[in-house]
Amino acid sequence: MPAPRAQSTAPRPRPRTRTGATPPARRPAAGRSTSTARPRPPANGRRPAPRKGRPAPRTRTPGVLRHWGRRLAVLGSSTLAIITVLAAFAQPPTEAGQVPQPTDATGQAQTTAATLAAATTRYRAALAEATAFQTQAQQARDAGATAVAAVSADRATVGAYADAAYRRTADERWPLAQLSVRSPGSTTDVLHAQGLAEQLTRAQDAQVARTATAAVRAAQFTDAARDAESAAAAARAEAAAVLVEVRGLVATLDPTVSAQWAALGTSPTATAQQERNSAALADWQGYLGLLSAAGITPPPAAALLDAGALPEGLAPLRDGTGTPIAGVATAFAGGRLLTVLPAETVAAVSAAFSQLGKPYLVDRDGPDGYSCAGLTSTVWTQAGIGLTSDLAQQWAQGTPVPVGQLQVGDLVFSTDPRTGLDDVGLYLGGSSVLSASADRWQVAVRDVVDLSAAVRVTVPPASPAAPPAAATGVPPTCSAPLPAPGTTAGPVSGAWGGWSNGQIPREELCSIGGGHRLRCDAAAAYNAMSAAYAAAFGTPLCITDSYRSLSAQVDAHHRKPRITAVPGTSNHGWALAVDLCGGVNVFGTAQTAWMQGHAGDYGWVHPDWAQADGQNPEPWHWEYGSLT
Repeated sequence: MPAPRAQSTAPRPRPRTRTGATPPARRPAAGRSTSTARPRPPANGRRPAPRKGRPAPRTRTPGVLRHWGRRLAVLGSSTLAIITVLAAFAQPPTEAGQVPQPTDATGQAQTTAATLAAATTRYRAALAEATAFQTQAQQARDAGATAVAAVSADRATVGAYADAAYRRTADERWPLAQLSVRSPGSTTDVLHAQGLAEQLTRAQDAQVARTATAAVRAAQFTDAARDAESAAAAARAEAAAVLVEVRGLVATLDPTVSAQWAALGTSPTATAQQERNSAALADWQGYLGLLSAAGITPPPAAALLDAGALPEGLAPLRDGTGTPIAGVATAFAGGRLLTVLPAETVAAVSAAFSQLGKPYLVDRDGPDGYSCAGLTSTVWTQAGIGLTSDLAQQWAQGTPVPVGQLQVGDLVFSTDPRTGLDDVGLYLGGSSVLSASADRWQVAVRDVVDLSAAVRVTVPPASPAAPPAAATGVPPTCSAPLPAPGTTAGPVSGAWGGWSNGQIPREELCSIGGGHRLRCDAAAAYNAMSAAYAAAFGTPLCITDSYRSLSAQVDAHHRKPRITAVPGTSNHGWALAVDLCGGVNVFGTAQTAWMQGHAGDYGWVHPDWAQADGQNPEPWHWEYGSLT
């Protein structure tokens, strides 16, 4: 018999799976051998037949596995495609002219608005610095002129001395030479003459010294004037660089961002005015939507000045007589002709729309309120075209436009025989103008009947045109009756809108929270003032009373006849007065001191009669403007 095989004590390696993992050991069935000996293959080399009752296992070759993998991949791709198509069909259709709303358009608009507002601040600061340096230069020039005049006078005096000295004899020049032992009696006279000669010499020397000092001082003033003028020129160059920077930014603005920028305004407005404002805003956004759908980015104003050399794809826009209109163009898109405005105009109009509802405030250029010229100055500066807040200078900076060639963004002026140029706004089409006019008490869209006085500031004039109305010396009123509300020329009546005191419809007023309502410009100014107050004290203004209806006035007068106005005469009935609390209702507090120092910045006034030494002291009572 052959010798038996030696049994190894080392465990045999188990077969590994395709992934390399070792399968768990199977528990042996009862009655089966646990021997580790490997079964021998049959002698004939064939596989053993499967046992009855069990299906034979299918052997999957690698080719079959690849075939099924491809089937599963095709099935998954088809399913994904079907889901994508269904999702696309589930989206609502986009109407023609509707502005696409990318998820970040509002954020970009907010960033753009903040960036351009900051640039406007830098521009105005540089101009103010230039003005200050120019004032210093003028003062130095004036002082230098005075010094030069003094030098001329001193030199004339020195010249007279020199001429007199030249004409004197030798004895007059040197009296001591006349001393002689032979004439002792003349010694006194000679010494006296010598003293006079020396005194004259000292006076001449002093005059020469003064002349030299005056000449040095004149030169110093000249140098100071030159240095100040150089500093002023540098500041003006800095301001110009800011405008270049701004124009570079607005030239890249996508129309969708401009559309969102225009819609950033949140100031309260009366119902009827809100409808008018919203309709105008929708028209503007619709126009920007058409530009976006056509893939048109508004070009810079400089690219539209020459009708014969317009950017590719643009053609001249012509008026009814066939004359090309300067500063704008047209493009054929979507089966229609589309007016293409300059990038600066798109930015200025969008900026103006974003200020809708801000209050009218005399001589202000934002951000809490505007005069008529202050609004146009701010929005055009934010567009890269620097305008001052002077109506005459704004007129001089543009090219006059006839009524038949008016385009959106043109400055439309109103005139008054008492003031000359009196109001200004941005043309929106038809008879609509967006302005900060006193007759609307806030930034709003309104109608202007006479459109004959207009300029286009994107087209520089060859020479400034004469204004349509001569200045009279009376300040512009922005369409307000003289005197303008809120000016020191008041007080004026609080009546407005044709309503009776205490009988103003609720929808004509704007909410300031807590159930309180005011005329909309007063509400916007109050909210801005309350925000500033909250920054100082941590909480907004505390208010107990605002608009008071006639019935409420009757009730208040019945309860407090001594401190309330006769019903129908209270400025609460005009929605232009508030009663405050939270410390403002007591004289001598920090809150009252803050109001006295800052309320005027927002157009709010503490009437004389309500002050501590007034006829009826009421620290809590404040009014919007100087009212009767």
